[in-house]
Amino acid sequence: MPEIKVTPLGAGQDVGRSCILVSIGGKNIMLDCGMHMGYNDDRRFPDFSYITQNGRLTDFLDCVIISHFHLDHCGALPYMSEMVGYDGPIYMTHPTKAICPILLEDFRKITVDKKGETNFFTSQMIKDCMKKVVPLNLHQTVQVDDELEIKAYYAGHVLGAAMVHIKVGSESVVYTGDYNMTPDRHLGAAWIDKCRPDILISESTYATTIRDSKRCRERDFLKKVHESIERGGKVLIPVFALGRAQELCILLETFWERMNLKAPIYFSTGLTEKANHYYKLFITWTNQKIRKTFVQRNMFEFKHIKAFDRSYADNPGPMVRLIFHPRVHVFDE
Repeated sequence: MPEIKVTPLGAGQDVGRSCILVSIGGKNIMLDCGMHMGYNDDRRFPDFSYITQNGRLTDFLDCVIISHFHLDHCGALPYMSEMVGYDGPIYMTHPTKAICPILLEDFRKITVDKKGETNFFTSQMIKDCMKKVVPLNLHQTVQVDDELEIKAYYAGHVLGAAMVHIKVGSESVVYTGDYNMTPDRHLGAAWIDKCRPDILISESTYATTIRDSKRCRERDFLKKVHESIERGGKVLIPVFALGRAQELCILLETFWERMNLKAPIYFSTGLTEKANHYYKLFITWTNQKIRKTFVQRNMFEFKHIKAFDRSYADNPGPMVRLIFHPRVHVFDE
């Protein structure tokens, strides 16, 4: 039996910089191309010199597949394609293609414009990189070439996240990326066809973590927010990942309606606002409840949550403010 070779270029016994090189049936596939939030040196991106020390990566890779838009899975993509050099196909779902460049540009602004780092990808490189993207539809078999085929499945986790089944001849691999088997307020649970891959490569960041029930955690969170508001206080909520921001907004919006609360809720403008536009657009990727009520009301059209303006900071009385900080996001549920 021909061997299947799996080489972690990142995220091997580590959290962050997800990048797995799979060699199967003479084909080389890169699964995710992330960055590590804990480093600012050469360890920030995967070590692509393992693939080749001279020349571009195009001759050594048949395709690249990105599971979802979080930076620990896509943050090195423009560096890999535009600075190291790769001209082949990059596969990701339609929502990932829409949101990925927003996060990459925010990351570039912080790194280059604010921190003053050099030798980093530019805005134009992000655009050029995204031109190489081939969008994937769920459950659609895509023929990369005569022998290599891939099929994407719903992974939950964040909007557009996908697991992928890769086949070359009679051999196959399933790569999960980040996935969630528990549906939340805006996404369904991960789902895949019954299959028997030769190898399963699975996300395992929280594999040994036992948590309190989500309902208990949400109840405690809302209780603390409510107590602060009742005392006339201000609540500051840092949010470290896109997707969690939307989940928190729905949680607070529902609670505010149920309790008939009047205190204002604000979210930081910019990146979250842009992303919310795509959450409204890709409503078919959300869970059944949100899709069912979409005609009457889009759950991402918030009644109680408004964009924050700096002039509101000194307003008297209670308020809640969500602050989105993707650049300190290391890993996510």
